[in-house]
Parts: sequence; C-alpha cells; structure tokens
Amino acid sequence: MSDDMSGKAAVRRELLAARKLLSGEDAHEAAVMLARRALDLPELARARTVAAYVSVGREPGTRALLDTLRARGARVLLPVLMADDDLDWAAYAGAGHLVRAGRGLLEPDGTRLGPDAVLEADVVLLPGLAVDGRGMRLGRGGGSYDRVLARLALAGAEPALAVLLYDNEVVARVPEEPHDHPVQAVVTPGGVRRFGAEAPGV
Repeated sequence: MSDDMSGKAAVRRELLAARKLLSGEDAHEAAVMLARRALDLPELARARTVAAYVSVGREPGTRALLDTLRARGARVLLPVLMADDDLDWAAYAGAGHLVRAGRGLLEPDGTRLGPDAVLEADVVLLPGLAVDGRGMRLGRGGGSYDRVLARLALAGAEPALAVLLYDNEVVARVPEEPHDHPVQAVVTPGGVRRFGAEAPGV
C-alpha cells in the first residue's frame, strides 16, 4: 500500500469515527442548514439537471435538498451502484420511490439511464469525508465517484462540482493520488467555500 493510500485510510477512520459521535438531533439540524446553504448556490438555482445522492447513516443529510430541488423543477439524478462499483443513474421521483440496496444505500426505483446520464448534469453534488484548501476531496475509497469524475473529464463535460460535508471536515490537506480531481466548492452547514480562480460564480 502506498503512503498516500495508507494515509487516506487513517484519515477516513478518524473522520468516520467523528461522524458516529453525532446525535440524531445534531445530524438533523446540520441537514437543515446544509440544504439552506446549498440552495443559496447560484449554480443550483440555474441548474436544469443535478446529479446528487441519498445520504445514509450519519452522512451530511441530503433528503430536504433533494425534495426542494425537485420541487423547484430541477431534474435530479441519483446514483445506482453497479456490480463493478461504477454508477448508473435514475431520476428522483420522491422519497416514496427510494428502495433499499446493497451496502445500506437507498436508490431510486425508476428506469436506469446508464452511466453516461451524469454527462447531462449542470451540477454534480459529491459525497465525501473531507476536502482541503485546494479543493481536493477525500472519498470513502470505493472509487465510484473517481470513475464519474473521469467520465466527465473524458467527455469534456464541465458541470459545477461541489462536495457536501460537515464544518469540521474542511481540513488543511488530504492525501491525494494522481487520479484525484479537485472540486470547485464545498457546502457545509456553516456556509459555502469555493476553490480556485475558475470556480463558477466567483
């Protein structure tokens, strides 16, 4: 295992342990604030199609955000994990159309649109465990979103990329590997931070 990979594993363990300490009430309050902050993003206000995800466990909550985006008329795409850990996509049709899937995930029950459906997104909201001052994101290590970001880059698609985190998960630096892609913004319950001179809306 490389130093970067072992470093990532240690940081992941620490951050996941911190999330487990959150009470249900704290997680709910954070989710309400996170949705409010995210909805202030001009990129989301303009977006016709948003690729997002359903939070599970103590992940920063996305349910209120998904419902508000859909109510605003945005087409919301949610991931469907495939056997090879790549992501297919389906449209979000409301909480009543989410079904239990492997690894404790919730997925939409609608028509599968194919891995390339993400290329239609104006904004991609990414899960993660941390982001640093350069916009480098630390994911859970499964590689699913690395594939999504590589697919976007290969196609020349340039949606706004934002990661949804808790305030304490914006850190000085995360370990990185050559295939890692920076995001343009992080949304936390405390606000929005943008990275790089090219970030949209700056």
